[in-house]
Amino acid sequence: MKENIKKSFSSEFMVDTSKREEIIPDADYQVFEDKKLLDDLRSRVIQNIIDNNIPSNMNLNDYINMEIDKSLNGKDLEDYKRNHVFNLIDNEINGLGPITELLKDKNVTEIMVNAPNEVYVEIDGKIVRDESVSFINSDHILRTIQKIVQPLGRTIDSSKPMVDARLKDGSRINAIIPPLSLKGPVLTIRKFREDLINIEDLLRNGTMTRNMAVFLEECVKSKLNILVCGGTGSGKTTILNILSSFIGDGERIITIEDAAELKLKQSHVISLETRVDNYDSNSEITIRDLVRNSLRMRPDRIIVGEVRGGEAFDMLQAMNTGHEGSLTTLHANSPVDALNRLETMVLMGGIEIPIPAIRDYIENAIDIVVNITRLSDGRRKITDISEVNGFNGDDIKVTKIFEFKQTGLTENLEVDGEFRIVNKKIKTYEKMRNKGFKDLEVIFGDIDG
Repeated sequence: MKENIKKSFSSEFMVDTSKREEIIPDADYQVFEDKKLLDDLRSRVIQNIIDNNIPSNMNLNDYINMEIDKSLNGKDLEDYKRNHVFNLIDNEINGLGPITELLKDKNVTEIMVNAPNEVYVEIDGKIVRDESVSFINSDHILRTIQKIVQPLGRTIDSSKPMVDARLKDGSRINAIIPPLSLKGPVLTIRKFREDLINIEDLLRNGTMTRNMAVFLEECVKSKLNILVCGGTGSGKTTILNILSSFIGDGERIITIEDAAELKLKQSHVISLETRVDNYDSNSEITIRDLVRNSLRMRPDRIIVGEVRGGEAFDMLQAMNTGHEGSLTTLHANSPVDALNRLETMVLMGGIEIPIPAIRDYIENAIDIVVNITRLSDGRRKITDISEVNGFNGDDIKVTKIFEFKQTGLTENLEVDGEFRIVNKKIKTYEKMRNKGFKDLEVIFGDIDG
């Protein structure tokens, strides 16, 4: 006989509330002033659905309406409020609660939930507060996070209070909860674009010029090793995706990422993804593990989504041992900063190598550094394309090839400036010429003159 035991939201979504301090509910949806009635409606309907008490002869929509009528108990409710309640309950059951509609909105590229009444979104590169969306309280945010990560094989509680994961559509999720987050549960979702940006989109948006695009395409086809750098949310992965699209269809490509975001169209692509330490303490597989393994997989190209630590040395080794044309990204604000960080990452790997030897590795491995920046007006531009020319003592030498020079702001506070060619005579031209590319004069004019 089935026991008639009511399951709470916490038990249904496996949220351990015993280890958390009691969270005081915050303000509710502004559209619905009667918070107690709203809570009762939501809890009653969803609890009955959890308990499988939906009559077999009634569909879900009819059932929700019936439960709303019962909970109203003769109270009059405006149509827009009733529709609001219905949509909220429907989103809780079939979607991901209050953020369901934001996930569907193609104009929204990022969702940031800081608190029940504090939801921000990124639209067209600008972060704005969305006053139309809110949660009932902090527990409601936690339930939503748990509902997102549970099907992905992840867990989040006081013993594992943060999680990184990827949704089925490729969107990246990060969640952090108390005691690490003093404000309460915080959720960040970077949405994956179904309509992938291509090089023509970047040209139309003014992210780069056509000459820069031609140059980068030929760098990839000439199998130069390229490092893409920039700040958080600047568009590094987008540039990496576009650079990867220039690789020929006949090459064996291995991609390595924490959360698979690269979408390559070539036919011979092997995608590898790290595994976090979750339930089993011995289950973690890092970027470094995958880079080492990829060297045994006969790659023509290795693409690492982002280097953050000791895997930097393995990546440099791969670039220096016949795996030309490798691509990767890292967080940095300029090409020089990127190369300095790369040196630091190798040292962090715990490998005892003299610093001069590390610098030789970097000089011989990295050919081109592409820096993309998110400007003050929210637009993204490639602000620097440089080649690596070694070290002068402790100073890294880079030769700037292209740059975006800001000249001021327009009346609409948009960044004003121009792209320009800084240096025409570059050492990588010889590498490109040896690979069969002879048309740099189209970009730079008479190089040898």
